[in-house]
Amino acid sequence: MLLDNGMSLPKKEKFITFEKNRAMKKLNYTAIIEKSDDGWYVGQVQEIPEAIAQGKTIEELKQNLLDALELVIDFHREQTNSLYQGRKIIKRKLNLA
Repeated sequence: MLLDNGMSLPKKEKFITFEKNRAMKKLNYTAIIEKSDDGWYVGQVQEIPEAIAQGKTIEELKQNLLDALELVIDFHREQTNSLYQGRKIIKRKLNLA
């Protein structure tokens, strides 16, 4: 699979798990990380493949992936809200266990 920057994911995927506390609920995601030839770390969130980022260190990459994940979720929320604009709907919070 090619990333936006033309790099491909490694054949043997390396995983690192990180957490983000969102509304007192921890959601766990898996980052697929590859070190590029120029020394940067490039990653993608396995569960939300649209969330792609890079960083000079793994810690910077992890923070950038969390930011990318939040942007992707916000984008999808806005897109979905526009689909239901003007319609009578019911919204309920959904908590993942």
